[in-house]
Amino acid sequence: MELILLQKVANLGNIGDRVKVKSGFGRNFLLPQGKATLATAANVERFELRRAELEKIAGEELRSASERSGALSNYRLTIAAKAGTEGKLFGSIGTADIAEAATRAGMAIARSEVRLPGGPLRMLGEHVVHVHLHADVDAAVTVVIVAEE
Repeated sequence: MELILLQKVANLGNIGDRVKVKSGFGRNFLLPQGKATLATAANVERFELRRAELEKIAGEELRSASERSGALSNYRLTIAAKAGTEGKLFGSIGTADIAEAATRAGMAIARSEVRLPGGPLRMLGEHVVHVHLHADVDAAVTVVIVAEE
């Protein structure tokens, strides 16, 4: 399936690139999310008319993500959780818990932006969590898990 990208897609291409992808990826992800359109002659012509507008929107999104990254650079998020005597949590802290705690603390982070490559956090202490704000912008946030009293 050949598509024209309307947004930058990580590990695939930039705005305006013509890419060949598997039909399932295109049909189930790229097209419904509005990240691409079919590479027909009419769509190519329509894209060229909108190219400047799409690039301006992409630039604004990148600038916004960079500003948020700067705000998150020295951010420390403290979460209280029930834990045993050895520092092991009863349960775990996942992406939803981190996003909810950050939003309550005044720093708006969506659940889909939080990345936990090692899985949920299960121990007390400091953990570095990556926040994926844009295809080009990631930020590291220190999450401190303390025992709830």
